[in-house]
Amino acid sequence: MSQKPQAHNQFLTEFPQVADAYHQLATAAHDNGPLDEKTRQLVKLALAIGDRHEGAVHAHTRRALQAGISPEEIKHVVVLAVTSMGMPNAVAAYTWVNDILEK
Repeated sequence: MSQKPQAHNQFLTEFPQVADAYHQLATAAHDNGPLDEKTRQLVKLALAIGDRHEGAVHAHTRRALQAGISPEEIKHVVVLAVTSMGMPNAVAAYTWVNDILEK
């Protein structure tokens, strides 16, 4: 699996207090609820798609694969975006997901 983008890592290195606070918040949000790991990863992917953040879609596609989520399940999240976001946005998300799935 690919690593986080260099700019992301550089930002966290340059601003370690922000990085620590960000990681603490992420852990608290991740652990504070009844959703299992697979569901959390699918939700995070859907949110990234909904917000049209290409880099986040890449990251959450990688994390979904690491959590044992199949490519078919990942693509189903993209298909579900069609009726909420429209075909052009869903197709954009499809290309971003495939950037990772086709590696």
